[in-house]
Amino acid sequence: MTTDPKSPTANSTTPRRTFLKSSAVVATGALVTGALQVPHVHAAGSDELKVALIGCGGRGTGAAVNAMRADKRNKLWALADVFQDRLGGVKQTLKDEATKLGADQYAVTDERCFHGFDAYKQIMATEADVVCLCTPPHFRPAQLRAAIEAGKHVFCEKPVAVDATGVRSVLETTELAKKKNLNIVSGLCWRYDYGVRETMDQIKQGAIGDIVAIHANYLTSTLWNKPRQPAWSDMEFQLRNWLYFNWLSGDFNNEQHIHTLDKVLWLMGDEPPVACVGMGGRQVRTGEEFGNVYDHFGVVYEWANGVKAFAFCRQMGASHNNTECYALGTKGQAQILSHKIEGAAKWSYAKKNEKPSMYDVEHVELFKAIRDGKTINNGTYMSRSTLLAIMGRNSAYTGQRITWEQAMNSKEDLTPKAYEFGPLEMAPVQQPGSAKLV
Repeated sequence: MTTDPKSPTANSTTPRRTFLKSSAVVATGALVTGALQVPHVHAAGSDELKVALIGCGGRGTGAAVNAMRADKRNKLWALADVFQDRLGGVKQTLKDEATKLGADQYAVTDERCFHGFDAYKQIMATEADVVCLCTPPHFRPAQLRAAIEAGKHVFCEKPVAVDATGVRSVLETTELAKKKNLNIVSGLCWRYDYGVRETMDQIKQGAIGDIVAIHANYLTSTLWNKPRQPAWSDMEFQLRNWLYFNWLSGDFNNEQHIHTLDKVLWLMGDEPPVACVGMGGRQVRTGEEFGNVYDHFGVVYEWANGVKAFAFCRQMGASHNNTECYALGTKGQAQILSHKIEGAAKWSYAKKNEKPSMYDVEHVELFKAIRDGKTINNGTYMSRSTLLAIMGRNSAYTGQRITWEQAMNSKEDLTPKAYEFGPLEMAPVQQPGSAKLV
């Protein structure tokens, strides 16, 4: 995301902590006065839903396409991004995708394209019924709160925060959405994969007995990086390379490994662990272009019933890749992504080559729920999975055993002093043994 420095919102200096505090006051006042509005119920099989996209990167563009695929009555209505140049590129892409779908679904106008740090606020003032939140994770808590307060249904990409302050905000917003009968569908996409769902159902029904341990991997290669341009300020450079700055991404144990950690939480009935102990570091990806994130983590999560999850992630080239999650039970074991169970009985998903894209299913179920007058709210588990990732990161950063209560009550807030283009000092790479949990 970036803005034109001449934009009236370009130099917004409202920090997230101030926004969250003021938002909470507004929400509380609405509850007391009974001013919360329940969104109108869409007549099944008849009306259109207007969709706005906030965050026009690759994942955001994909989400907009998924929203159009979900139902031909959906109209892509408005776009927002911090960077004006991102808007120009994505508009043509989405027009082309709408043409391929053969439906009149692209309804974006120049008047409904916004850029700048406050562009998301302008989206909330439009007639959009649904917003897709696809900006870097740091911005998710404030944008989700704004969307729910504005009466919008939400597709919310993962993770939902980069620190405990943000997680607590999202949990509050989750409750507000329930009161307003608004949908929040999470971008933790494996929850919407038919094969994974059925594998989890088999495990729940006792196919491997009682779970005794989990082995969770996200061992993958390096990702994209955008070389710094002479005209870029520190803020712009960090935003355009948001993966590598922990205030924006929460480090990759949070931004990427959360997919596997979410499966761990799912296997454990969405109940959080008691504590974790982690390690990690920055061995290969050490250049300034990689900001202040690690390139490997290893974290052991402990549950009250004695189950431990051994979670490993790595972003390094020319290395073995594995993104499987293994559940080990008293009667056998399961490979979640491979949809296989071995033990007393053998089982595998029968329709492995026929299932639809989980990215499409997320949106199909969201828009169907809205039109049917029903509510999906993934807020609790998406918040817990995010905190699971954050506590693992912070255990590795500090070298300390961290309990769930410590993680949830942490006062850590990675928000910069101001959202404006110019100098922005990068936090140092955390050193285990000297870094402290706030």
